[in-house]
Amino acid sequence: MERSFIETEDGSTSLYVPALNEHYHSVHGAVQESRHIFIQAGIEFYGQENISVVEAGFGTGLNAYLSLIHAETRHCSIRYTTLEKYPLSEDEIKALNYPSLLPFDRPELFNRLHTSPWEEEIALTPRFTFLKRRTDIREWQSDTQADIVFFDAFNPEVQPHLWTTEVFRRFHESLKPGGILVTYCVKGIVKQALRDAGFSLKRLPGPPGKREMLRATKA
Repeated sequence: MERSFIETEDGSTSLYVPALNEHYHSVHGAVQESRHIFIQAGIEFYGQENISVVEAGFGTGLNAYLSLIHAETRHCSIRYTTLEKYPLSEDEIKALNYPSLLPFDRPELFNRLHTSPWEEEIALTPRFTFLKRRTDIREWQSDTQADIVFFDAFNPEVQPHLWTTEVFRRFHESLKPGGILVTYCVKGIVKQALRDAGFSLKRLPGPPGKREMLRATKA
Protein backbone atom coordinates (compact mmCIF):
# COMPACT_ATOMS: atom_id res chain seq x y z
CA MET A 1 0.00 0.00 0.00
CA GLU A 2 1.18 3.52 -0.78
CA ARG A 3 1.42 5.54 2.44
CA SER A 4 2.39 9.11 3.27
CA PHE A 5 3.33 10.75 6.56
CA ILE A 6 1.34 13.31 8.49
CA GLU A 7 2.00 15.13 11.74
CA THR A 8 -0.92 14.91 14.16
CA GLU A 9 -1.96 17.69 16.54
CA ASP A 10 0.06 16.38 19.50
CA GLY A 11 3.24 16.44 17.38
CA SER A 12 3.36 12.68 16.81
CA THR A 13 3.65 11.22 13.34
CA SER A 14 1.16 8.94 11.66
CA LEU A 15 0.47 7.52 8.22
CA TYR A 16 -2.19 8.18 5.62
CA VAL A 17 -3.27 5.67 2.95
CA PRO A 18 -4.57 7.64 -0.07
CA ALA A 19 -6.14 4.62 -1.77
CA LEU A 20 -8.33 4.05 1.29
CA ASN A 21 -8.61 7.68 2.42
CA GLU A 22 -7.68 6.34 5.85
CA HIS A 23 -5.31 7.46 8.63
CA TYR A 24 -3.50 5.08 10.95
CA HIS A 25 -4.36 7.34 13.92
CA SER A 26 -6.51 10.30 14.85
CA VAL A 27 -5.32 13.55 13.30
CA HIS A 28 -5.98 15.09 16.73
CA GLY A 29 -3.01 13.20 18.17
CA ALA A 30 -1.66 9.70 17.59
CA VAL A 31 -0.01 9.27 20.99
CA GLN A 32 -2.88 10.68 23.02
CA GLU A 33 -5.40 8.53 21.12
CA SER A 34 -3.47 5.30 21.63
CA ARG A 35 -2.77 6.07 25.28
CA HIS A 36 -6.44 6.87 25.97
CA ILE A 37 -7.99 3.86 24.22
CA PHE A 38 -5.49 1.07 24.72
CA ILE A 39 -3.45 1.94 27.80
CA GLN A 40 -5.90 3.80 30.03
CA ALA A 41 -9.15 2.05 29.04
CA GLY A 42 -7.39 -1.28 28.49
CA ILE A 43 -4.28 -2.11 30.51
CA GLU A 44 -4.79 0.37 33.35
CA PHE A 45 -8.47 -0.54 33.70
CA TYR A 46 -7.65 -4.25 33.80
CA GLY A 47 -5.22 -3.53 36.58
CA GLN A 48 -3.24 -6.78 36.89
CA GLU A 49 0.50 -7.20 37.39
CA ASN A 50 0.80 -9.95 34.78
CA ILE A 51 -1.09 -9.21 31.57
CA SER A 52 -1.38 -10.92 28.20
CA VAL A 53 -2.33 -8.68 25.26
CA VAL A 54 -3.31 -9.57 21.69
CA GLU A 55 -3.31 -6.70 19.20
CA ALA A 56 -5.18 -6.78 15.90
CA GLY A 57 -3.18 -4.34 13.78
CA PHE A 58 0.47 -3.64 14.71
CA GLY A 59 0.72 -0.72 12.28
CA THR A 60 3.30 1.81 13.45
CA GLY A 61 4.03 -0.08 16.67
CA LEU A 62 2.74 2.77 18.84
CA ASN A 63 0.35 0.66 20.93
CA ALA A 64 3.08 -1.90 21.55
CA TYR A 65 5.62 0.77 22.51
CA LEU A 66 3.20 2.44 24.94
CA SER A 67 2.50 -0.99 26.46
CA LEU A 68 6.24 -1.61 26.84
CA ILE A 69 6.60 1.76 28.57
CA HIS A 70 3.74 0.87 30.89
CA ALA A 71 5.40 -2.43 31.82
CA GLU A 72 8.74 -0.76 32.52
CA THR A 73 7.43 2.24 34.46
CA ARG A 74 4.61 0.50 36.38
CA HIS A 75 6.68 -2.60 37.14
CA CYS A 76 4.26 -5.13 35.70
CA SER A 77 4.80 -7.92 33.17
CA ILE A 78 3.18 -7.92 29.74
CA ARG A 79 3.16 -10.70 27.18
CA TYR A 80 2.28 -8.99 23.90
CA THR A 81 1.24 -10.68 20.66
CA THR A 82 0.56 -8.53 17.61
CA LEU A 83 -1.00 -9.44 14.26
CA GLU A 84 -0.11 -7.60 11.07
CA LYS A 85 -0.50 -8.46 7.40
CA TYR A 86 1.15 -5.35 5.87
CA PRO A 87 4.21 -4.26 7.92
CA LEU A 88 5.91 -0.92 7.39
CA SER A 89 9.09 -0.51 5.39
CA GLU A 90 12.43 0.31 7.01
CA ASP A 91 12.27 3.91 5.75
CA GLU A 92 8.79 4.37 7.17
CA ILE A 93 9.86 3.07 10.55
CA LYS A 94 12.79 5.49 10.69
CA ALA A 95 10.46 8.45 10.14
CA LEU A 96 8.30 7.71 13.21
CA ASN A 97 9.04 10.03 16.13
CA TYR A 98 7.31 8.44 19.13
CA PRO A 99 10.35 7.75 21.34
CA SER A 100 11.49 11.38 21.21
CA LEU A 101 8.06 12.61 22.36
CA LEU A 102 7.72 10.37 25.39
CA PRO A 103 9.50 10.56 28.78
CA PHE A 104 10.68 6.96 28.30
CA ASP A 105 13.03 7.71 25.39
CA ARG A 106 14.32 4.30 24.32
CA PRO A 107 14.48 4.41 20.52
CA GLU A 108 16.45 1.16 20.42
CA LEU A 109 13.50 -0.69 22.01
CA PHE A 110 11.03 0.92 19.63
CA ASN A 111 13.21 -0.14 16.69
CA ARG A 112 13.41 -3.70 18.03
CA LEU A 113 9.63 -3.93 17.98
CA HIS A 114 9.88 -3.54 14.23
CA THR A 115 13.11 -5.42 13.53
CA SER A 116 12.50 -8.46 15.74
CA PRO A 117 11.84 -11.64 13.76
CA TRP A 118 8.34 -12.69 12.86
CA GLU A 119 6.82 -15.79 14.50
CA GLU A 120 9.40 -15.82 17.30
CA GLU A 121 8.61 -14.77 20.86
CA ILE A 122 11.40 -12.70 22.41
CA ALA A 123 11.98 -10.90 25.70
CA LEU A 124 12.54 -7.27 24.69
CA THR A 125 13.00 -6.44 28.38
CA PRO A 126 12.64 -8.57 31.53
CA ARG A 127 9.08 -7.21 31.81
CA PHE A 128 7.94 -7.22 28.18
CA THR A 129 7.71 -10.34 26.00
CA PHE A 130 6.86 -9.78 22.36
CA LEU A 131 5.61 -11.91 19.47
CA LYS A 132 4.80 -10.68 15.96
CA ARG A 133 2.54 -12.78 13.76
CA ARG A 134 2.43 -11.90 10.06
CA THR A 135 -1.12 -12.94 9.32
CA ASP A 136 -4.63 -11.90 8.42
CA ILE A 137 -6.61 -11.59 11.64
CA ARG A 138 -9.36 -13.73 10.09
CA GLU A 139 -6.91 -16.64 9.90
CA TRP A 140 -5.18 -16.26 13.27
CA GLN A 141 -5.52 -19.10 15.76
CA SER A 142 -4.66 -18.52 19.42
CA ASP A 143 -2.88 -21.22 21.41
CA THR A 144 -3.31 -19.42 24.75
CA GLN A 145 -5.94 -17.21 26.37
CA ALA A 146 -5.29 -13.48 26.71
CA ASP A 147 -6.49 -10.84 29.15
CA ILE A 148 -6.92 -7.97 26.68
CA VAL A 149 -7.50 -7.53 22.95
CA PHE A 150 -6.50 -4.27 21.28
CA PHE A 151 -8.72 -4.13 18.18
CA ASP A 152 -7.13 -1.50 15.96
CA ALA A 153 -8.00 -2.40 12.38
CA PHE A 154 -8.92 0.27 9.84
CA ASN A 155 -12.52 1.41 10.23
CA PRO A 156 -15.37 -0.84 9.03
CA GLU A 157 -16.19 1.39 6.07
CA VAL A 158 -12.71 0.57 4.72
CA GLN A 159 -12.29 -3.01 5.97
CA PRO A 160 -15.79 -4.35 6.69
CA HIS A 161 -14.56 -7.95 6.52
CA LEU A 162 -12.54 -7.44 9.73
CA TRP A 163 -15.46 -6.20 11.87
CA THR A 164 -17.75 -9.21 11.66
CA THR A 165 -19.29 -11.49 14.25
CA GLU A 166 -17.04 -14.30 13.02
CA VAL A 167 -13.89 -12.26 13.61
CA PHE A 168 -15.04 -11.03 17.02
CA ARG A 169 -16.04 -14.56 18.01
CA ARG A 170 -12.46 -15.64 17.28
CA PHE A 171 -11.17 -12.99 19.69
CA HIS A 172 -13.88 -13.78 22.24
CA GLU A 173 -12.66 -17.36 22.30
CA SER A 174 -9.06 -16.16 22.72
CA LEU A 175 -9.88 -14.24 25.93
CA LYS A 176 -10.00 -15.48 29.51
CA PRO A 177 -13.33 -15.11 31.33
CA GLY A 178 -13.53 -11.45 32.34
CA GLY A 179 -11.11 -10.47 29.58
CA ILE A 180 -11.72 -7.30 27.62
CA LEU A 181 -11.54 -5.98 24.07
CA VAL A 182 -11.00 -2.25 23.51
CA THR A 183 -11.50 -0.38 20.26
CA TYR A 184 -12.00 3.13 18.97
CA CYS A 185 -15.05 2.20 16.86
CA VAL A 186 -18.63 2.59 18.16
CA LYS A 187 -20.56 2.08 14.93
CA GLY A 188 -23.86 0.23 15.30
CA ILE A 189 -22.81 -2.70 13.12
CA VAL A 190 -19.69 -3.15 15.25
CA LYS A 191 -21.63 -3.11 18.51
CA GLN A 192 -24.10 -5.66 17.17
CA ALA A 193 -21.31 -7.93 15.89
CA LEU A 194 -19.60 -7.79 19.30
CA ARG A 195 -22.84 -8.64 21.11
CA ASP A 196 -23.51 -11.51 18.69
CA ALA A 197 -20.01 -12.82 19.43
CA GLY A 198 -20.82 -12.98 23.15
CA PHE A 199 -19.46 -9.70 24.52
CA SER A 200 -21.15 -7.25 26.86
CA LEU A 201 -20.45 -3.64 25.90
CA LYS A 202 -19.67 -0.39 27.65
CA ARG A 203 -19.39 2.91 25.83
CA LEU A 204 -16.70 5.18 27.25
CA PRO A 205 -15.62 8.77 26.57
CA GLY A 206 -13.32 8.86 23.57
CA PRO A 207 -9.98 10.63 23.12
CA PRO A 208 -9.81 14.24 21.87
CA GLY A 209 -11.73 14.54 18.61
CA LYS A 210 -13.82 11.43 19.23
CA ARG A 211 -16.91 11.38 21.43
CA GLU A 212 -16.92 7.70 22.40
CA MET A 213 -15.00 4.41 22.32
CA LEU A 214 -15.92 0.83 23.28
CA ARG A 215 -14.83 -1.66 25.89
CA ALA A 216 -16.28 -5.16 25.45
CA THR A 217 -16.09 -7.80 28.19
CA LYS A 218 -16.22 -11.57 28.01
CA ALA A 219 -18.57 -12.86 30.70
